[in-house]
Amino acid sequence: MTSGMQPLAGRRAFWRAGLARTAAWAWPGAFAQGREGVGAVEPSRVLRVLAWPGYADPDIVKAFERRFEVRVEITVVGSDDMLRERLARRDPDTGGPPFDVLAANTVELQRLRDLNQLSPLPLAWIPQAAAQLPRFLRREAIPGLTQGSQLFGMPFTYSEMGLIFDRRQVMHPPESIQSLWDERWRGKVLAFDGSVHNFSIAAQARGLSPFRIPETQFGPLARHLVALRRNVRAFYTQPDESADLFRRHQVAVMFANYGRQQLKLLREQGLDVGYVLPREGALAWLDCWAITRQARSLTLAARWIDTMLSPEVSRVFSQRQGLANTLEEPPDVAAGAALMWLEPVENEARRIALWQRIRDGDRPERLGS
Repeated sequence: MTSGMQPLAGRRAFWRAGLARTAAWAWPGAFAQGREGVGAVEPSRVLRVLAWPGYADPDIVKAFERRFEVRVEITVVGSDDMLRERLARRDPDTGGPPFDVLAANTVELQRLRDLNQLSPLPLAWIPQAAAQLPRFLRREAIPGLTQGSQLFGMPFTYSEMGLIFDRRQVMHPPESIQSLWDERWRGKVLAFDGSVHNFSIAAQARGLSPFRIPETQFGPLARHLVALRRNVRAFYTQPDESADLFRRHQVAVMFANYGRQQLKLLREQGLDVGYVLPREGALAWLDCWAITRQARSLTLAARWIDTMLSPEVSRVFSQRQGLANTLEEPPDVAAGAALMWLEPVENEARRIALWQRIRDGDRPERLGS
């Protein structure tokens, strides 16, 4: 996992318990065609899936197996590092990764595409994709999904990083990411302890690209982050930690690195909080389904993706995991809200080093011109 994708590990852990809350489920007619498989199964009738916790619950997998009379083997990963390690293994028969279909964020997707490990998606075999929200139908606008006319990733779930505010203290919803620097809320702001993302939001506040910071702007942005450090009550790393800090210190505004998962936590604790996306655009991660180049059955892999995009699976997934699907706008977010999908940044190591100095209390004048 790159530090630019630090939130993923925490948000996975936050809703991993969803696996234990699985209820019986099936789409219409799922049990009409199938039968329990016995004995050996032809390799082309076995679908090997690499996914994150909650992306392929047992009841959904069983319904898919019965519907198409196949066997599905699920491998679950909990971090990007683990995903990379699994994909580095080799199937002795194909010479490629031992998976047919996988779920990955757009940064990892771009890396895998550049390594020539992905197969272009047969869009004609994934008809459910036509019902996705307009922002996901503009696939060429999403970094990492396409190369030329070929599509390599199908959006499945996402979460944006908005602003959570206490309605009792903040009478008017904050409109800008710059609200985190507002001196009216000195000591009543929470921010995420993440080097890459904090430089990104500082760049947004100054009207710069969050992923491509010019060399001459690192010094000014570092000093702007010193100002943020002086305005915040604390920096958090995990969702439950942020909820505890928000409640104990009567926080007014928080950068919600885990988005509506934090909103759900706070509301479950009885807090009257609102949620908005800043006008500069909200940083957002996007997980997609992709097919490996050595997939045993392109048809079966496409059927899996099509099933995962169906209204039935999409809604059950959102209900269980609290994450958005690609068919319906989530509550608290206006239709067409600007989302900025995470991309690889210009110099991750430099962001990390500078942020450590900022967190350690380095003076602004020592952070470059």
